[in-house]
Amino acid sequence: MADATATEREARSLLTAGAVRARAGQMLELALRGHLTHFTIDLDRMDGVAEAVVAVTRKAYPTLDIPFHARWRHFVLGGVDRWARLAEAAAWPDRAARARAEFDLAIVSVLLDAGAGAAWRYRDAVTGQSIGRSEGLAIASLDMFASGAFSADTGAPFRVDADAIAQLPPGSLQSGFQVTEANPLLGLEGRADLLRRLGRLVAERAEIFGLRDTPRPGGLFDRLAVQANNGAIAAPVILSEVLNQFGPIWPSRLELAGLSLGDCWRHPAITADDATTGFVPLHKLSQWLSYSLIEPLQRAGLEVTDIDGLTGLAEYRNGGLFVDHEVLRLRDAADADRAHAVDSLLVVEWRALTVALLDRLAECIRAKLGRSPESLPLASILEGGTWAAGRAIAFARRPDGAPPLKVVSDGTVF
Repeated sequence: MADATATEREARSLLTAGAVRARAGQMLELALRGHLTHFTIDLDRMDGVAEAVVAVTRKAYPTLDIPFHARWRHFVLGGVDRWARLAEAAAWPDRAARARAEFDLAIVSVLLDAGAGAAWRYRDAVTGQSIGRSEGLAIASLDMFASGAFSADTGAPFRVDADAIAQLPPGSLQSGFQVTEANPLLGLEGRADLLRRLGRLVAERAEIFGLRDTPRPGGLFDRLAVQANNGAIAAPVILSEVLNQFGPIWPSRLELAGLSLGDCWRHPAITADDATTGFVPLHKLSQWLSYSLIEPLQRAGLEVTDIDGLTGLAEYRNGGLFVDHEVLRLRDAADADRAHAVDSLLVVEWRALTVALLDRLAECIRAKLGRSPESLPLASILEGGTWAAGRAIAFARRPDGAPPLKVVSDGTVF
């Protein structure tokens, strides 16, 4: 029993931002010693990357008043913050009620944000614009939320009820996302199934998600609020709760001690002196959700500390930034033309190196801008920032803006 308990404790240690940063750091050290299978590294090119990021940051945010990289940025269309306009016009009984609604919205919108495919567009009823990819998915999910599509109470649209999404009708997302044969959306049924699984999980865990209301994903706000110490909660605690509470909804991947490890992969060069040897946690989507929950907590009057305790996001725009600027070079150039499984050693190396290099890049960017980690946290550098610079160089290098490496993903990683 003692061994089983120890192994479970070791497994849970992988469900932390600290584990992501530590294992990514190991991967970087291996790269610097020339011991990786697929990549070499040239840190002398990092200054050029920093200059590129600073340039796009200054253009987008001339005053350097940069918000966090979060789902809330995608609810701004044509300079209008759609959610803020709705929220400010609503009659909230207290700040916690708004926070629950914002948790509901962020959680569902992030879960629906798998790759849309190049063909899909959402026609916005207000502007008449046709919007694709992540921004289109954001506005579509916001419109569904605002219309009460996820609520069990017709008189209270701004909520997501566990029972309502557990029984989500098959045609609900199809209609809400304007999907037709001529406007196909990748993974439609997979998205609907993820929401149903979320609904069932939340309904089963009323002691977590129903502390102050009937069970709803936004009940995670109350779970976090009671853990606040003198009105403050650390960002890595948000991630640990997201990983531990929502873990069972994800497709089955690696497990340790019966615990699903989520966005965690194997690499034989990563070593530890316990049962976690060989595991590389990255938790990209859960960290993005965690970043997206910071602002609702702040609006509710809680202080969120140690925001840099979370890591950079191991996704293809941040990762592509380092490949396209040749900080990372493929040992075999032919790998650029091949498609790689998300659990391949090449992709695991690429993603982990991305996390470690983002920390180094952040130091360089702060030095150039004369800012501290407190005044320019990593979450703002990502937004300013690295994601936009990664997209910019991708379009400069390739007409379709595709990433420099091809990854076969199930839509729950990137």
